[in-house]
Order: sequence, then C-alpha cells, then structure tokens
Amino acid sequence: MKLNKILIGVLTVGVIAFTTNSCRKIEEDGEVITQGGTGTSTTENLILTGKITSNLTLKANNTYKLRGLVYVTNGATLTIEPGTKIVGEADKNGGLIITRGSKIMAEGTVNNPIIFTSEKPVPKRGDWAGVVILGAAPTNSSYNGQQGIGEIEGGINNAAGDGLYGGTNAADNSGVLKYVRIEYAGYAFLPDKEINGLTFGGVGSGTTVDYVQVSYANDDSFEWFGGTVNCTHLIAYKGLDDDFDTDNGFSGKVQFGIAVRDPLVADVSGSNAFESDNDANGSALTPQTAAVFSNMTIIGPIQSTATATNAANVNILFQNGAQIRRNSAMSLFNSLIMGYPLAGLFVDATKGTATDNNITSGKLMFQNNIIAGCPVPLKYGAAATPTGFNLAALQTYFDTNNNSILTFGSDAKITGPWNPAGTTPNFSPAAGSPLLSGGVFTNPLLAGFTSVTYRGAVKDANDFWYASWTNFNL
Repeated sequence: MKLNKILIGVLTVGVIAFTTNSCRKIEEDGEVITQGGTGTSTTENLILTGKITSNLTLKANNTYKLRGLVYVTNGATLTIEPGTKIVGEADKNGGLIITRGSKIMAEGTVNNPIIFTSEKPVPKRGDWAGVVILGAAPTNSSYNGQQGIGEIEGGINNAAGDGLYGGTNAADNSGVLKYVRIEYAGYAFLPDKEINGLTFGGVGSGTTVDYVQVSYANDDSFEWFGGTVNCTHLIAYKGLDDDFDTDNGFSGKVQFGIAVRDPLVADVSGSNAFESDNDANGSALTPQTAAVFSNMTIIGPIQSTATATNAANVNILFQNGAQIRRNSAMSLFNSLIMGYPLAGLFVDATKGTATDNNITSGKLMFQNNIIAGCPVPLKYGAAATPTGFNLAALQTYFDTNNNSILTFGSDAKITGPWNPAGTTPNFSPAAGSPLLSGGVFTNPLLAGFTSVTYRGAVKDANDFWYASWTNFNL
C-alpha cells in the first residue's frame, strides 16, 4: 500500500533472526520506509510523522511512535487494532490529530485496550501532546470572520486548515474510540491555549466514544469545543486542570463517568471537575453549550471525613466540583460531587449573559445529585446587572430538585475511592450508600440516556466496568 507523506522507520528493540534478505530501503514519492528482511523479528517500533493521507492500519504486534503532530487528512481512516500501543515522542511534542472528514477506528477490547502513552521509561504528565479529534458538527465558534468554524487550541492549525473544526452536520462521524487509554499527554502551546489529554472539536453524534480513560493529563482530561458527540464510561484520573470541560456550543450527552484528583496537583488557572462556558465571552451565540451529564462520580481532592482540616491540606488552586459560567446551560443529573474546597456547585453569572437565566428558563438543570464533603456546597456569583436571582434562590432551586448535601465525603459510602498507590480504587457504593438508589430519568433532557435506578457511575459491588482495561497504578 502506498503511504503518502508518512515516514515509518523500523527500530528493532530485540534480537532479529534474518533467514534470507538483509534490510532494505525503499523510497516512494520522497518518503522513506526502512524494512527488515523476510525473517522473523521481535516487536518493532514504527515512527509516524507528518500527514497520513490514505487508509492505514496500526498492528497490535507493533509499538508506534508519534513524532511531532501527526495529522490524519484527506478523508483517510486510521484503524488501530486492539492491544496496540502508541507513544508520543517527548522531545518532538508527538500527538495525533484526526482532521475533519477523516476517521479514527480505535476499538480495543476489555482485555486488549489501545494505549496512547509516553515513550519515557519514567513518564510524567505533559510528555507528549495528546489526541485531538475534529469534526463537522455545529459550534458557535468563528474563524477569520466565518461563523460556525473554529480553530482548535494548541497551535495545531496550519496553512492547510488542519486545525479547523465545525460545520452543519450534527450526525458527523469521526469514527470510534472504545477501550482506549490516554496517559501523560497535554502541553501548553500558550497560556489558555493548551492541548488536553483528549480534545474534541465539532465532533458529531455519529462518532462512538465509550470506555476511555485519560490519566495524568497536563491540562484538561477531556474537553469538548462544540459538537454533538455522545460519550459513555469516561475516566479522568489525576489530571492537572479540569476533568470535563465544555465550550463553544457542545450539546452532547455523557453518562457514566469517574473523576479522581491528586490532592497536591492543580493548575494555576484553578482546577474544577466540570467547567462549562458558552464561549469565552459569555455571549448569546448559538448553538448554546448545553451538555447533559448523568451518573458521574466525582472524587475531589479532600480525602477524609475531616472536611475543614483536609481542605487546608489540598493544593490551594483547587476550586469547584462544577463551575457553570459564561451563559452555559450545562446540566447534571443523578451524580455525586465530593471533596471540593471552594464549592460543590458554583453558578457564576458574573461575565457575559447571566448564567442564572438558564436556570430560571429551565435550560440549565441540576437535579437528583449529591454534594458531599464540600465545605461550601453552593456558591453564586451575581451578575453586574441584577437578575433577581441570588444564593437563596439557588438554595431553593437545589432543594426543590431532589438534590442533597452530605457533610463528609465518607458519608457517600463509596467502598475505596482513595485506595493506596499500587491498587485499583473501588468505586462501588457500599451497603447503606445513598448512591444505591434514587436514579430518576423523567426529565426531558435525559431522553436517550440509559435509565438506571442508582446515582453515580457504578451500580453496586458487582459492577466493575472501570476495571481490567484501565490502569490506576501508573
């Protein structure tokens, strides 16, 4: 198969037994492919760089290295076999960009997940750039005066427009991510213009995202810029900035998610579990950010029954379980937020079109949730021009929508959310946990969700969807 604009170099990492031909070098259209002979060999390292412009399959018996930003373009499909390992070259800010019209088909299995990780023997957050998927679903972004088209953050765009996202196809299909781990990714191109662990730009609802873990991201674990993609079974593990960040008109549905924080690690911008904006200016542009989350288990940095004491012992840059601001209409249902020092829920109406208007109009819903172990369960930031809404009104809204407050995180009775290093946490609700029941799916915004009778991401002691394909022992 002809590989346009792909450089694949074979670097042997074990003993090679050649039986016939020696190594040879082939040149195709200026590209160089170094191949071994016809004998047998151990696992090889293959280097990918530049642009992938025709269909390509990455094989499970190989380890692939991303050298610099690697773009899948020209409508090509990148297929990744179950069990394949892809590393980002640290010194070259290796990363993978799926551009508009192209696809990634990365469908691992519970026993053979696909792993994107650092090449270093002793890895750390930010060793490589990350994974970016760009589609043609709607966004409220604009680029060079063209409304509905955005330029993804992180210095990804180029003269060919490979960093642009957005369009008019809500059902756009960018492929599949299933049973995938992304580890140690993310870097700051400029302040507030970073590449995250996994970034979505205008990704449509035809895309499948299910069972994805992002660990030790150097910015947000997951961030969506516009788009309509629906996601299930997401895990954000010990990232630097926000766990789930939604912007620029993202209106997808996310169900069954877990976030776990390192109490000592937070970003200078202030770290939240959920951070949501309509856009940076809090404008009234449409489509409005209206993501809907349900059955999320959010494990914050305060990791003890002594809430006040331990709040003083976490990184001072930690902020809120959920900060909904800048005219976002993000909604959260049937979930647990625990252990955030500034607030469990912060409705911030201080910039742009007042966010509290989305509550009073019924677009922003916070229902059937539990806030546990947060010294300040609710916080409200008033708009410069009074709207008639205030903290007392937020409290009334909270109480009348079947939400509840627990004094300590341990009151949620999760079996082992803070397991010692080297062991997998146990997110199962223990006997007597309020999470074991109370799931309600009557709100129209929950159309299309899986209706379950429990709250949080995990059903009971027999539910281990977050185990075996994941790695919490990095």
